[in-house]
Amino acid sequence: MEYTRMNKGVCSRSTKVVIEDGIVKDIKVIGGCSGNIEGISRLVIGMKAEDVAKRMKGVRCGFKSTSCPDQIAITIEEALAK
Repeated sequence: MEYTRMNKGVCSRSTKVVIEDGIVKDIKVIGGCSGNIEGISRLVIGMKAEDVAKRMKGVRCGFKSTSCPDQIAITIEEALAK
């Protein structure tokens, strides 16, 4: 399943996740800090989607109430709920 969501409250514009059989197969984040996003993506590909969401949920970026990792978690949660 491929799911794309528009991000809110961060520099990046959107997040696309590909989940198959509950496993993260790919993550693409448009905008934001490309090195950090690529590193995060490489770390979580192959992990259970639920575990990724649990680990990243609530991470903040400086003074913001959210972050790109938090937005990835939200995207994964929404995808799993569909």
